[in-house]
Amino acid sequence: MKGLGTDEDSIMKLLTSRSNSQRQQIKAAYKTLHGKDLVGDLQGELGGKFETLVVALMTPPILYDVTSLRNAIKGAGTDEKVLIEILSSRTAQQIKDITAAYRQEFNKNLEEDVTGDTSGHFRRLLVILLQASRQQGVQEGNIEADAQTLFSAGEKKFGTDEEQFITILGNRSTEHLRRVFAAYMKLAGYEMEESIQRETSGGLRDLLLAVVKCARSVPAYFAETLYYSMSGAGTDDQTLIRVMVSRSEVDMLDIRADYRRLFAKSLIWSITKVYLNTLLYTFCWQ
Repeated sequence: MKGLGTDEDSIMKLLTSRSNSQRQQIKAAYKTLHGKDLVGDLQGELGGKFETLVVALMTPPILYDVTSLRNAIKGAGTDEKVLIEILSSRTAQQIKDITAAYRQEFNKNLEEDVTGDTSGHFRRLLVILLQASRQQGVQEGNIEADAQTLFSAGEKKFGTDEEQFITILGNRSTEHLRRVFAAYMKLAGYEMEESIQRETSGGLRDLLLAVVKCARSVPAYFAETLYYSMSGAGTDDQTLIRVMVSRSEVDMLDIRADYRRLFAKSLIWSITKVYLNTLLYTFCWQ
């Protein structure tokens, strides 16, 4: 970063070849050696999406989730996509750590902020997820009963009893839910996701779908999230960056494998194609 211009390639190679823990050590050593904040200096030298990516890489994982949630809630409107993605995919311990870190960082209660910014059944399921208190293990005697309750609350009746979907999908363990989904398929003749698509709408539908998909496979859920962030008109850069950074040391290899399995192409190829096309488009119109 010294002198005229910035060597962005060197910054990128260095930061992406280190773990988040090592980047925190680099940040501390930088301040000791130079008396400056590394993240502040990087922000002063970089710009645009690359700056967003680098700042994300320099943020500790829990703090990154906390900041993402805060940004999704504060200001006009709510970014429901961020709330759904984080609260449906994190483990119980991660949710507890996020809640504690949110209070420490912003001196606010995450549950109160979420309830103040959302409403209805969507809010109720978010609050349940924030409790991080799913039942443990599989309740063998409840599998068929849960499948029947879900069927009776949706496909079997006119209208939908959203409360039953929220209670079962929000409180049962992921192992139990996978067994319920199999029983539901035999009973209803539909996958759980198909019924949710038909029986619910809006933010609640998106949250229920995320919960079901994460119960089946978190890496597959994120593979799908990445695919749709790069599909259609334009790229959802914020989602792409958030997922790539937050999962890079968690399950990225599994996500890459699921991405290839689901979409018959590599994740690396898809990302390269998206940004190469953007570069070529910009070049053509200069």
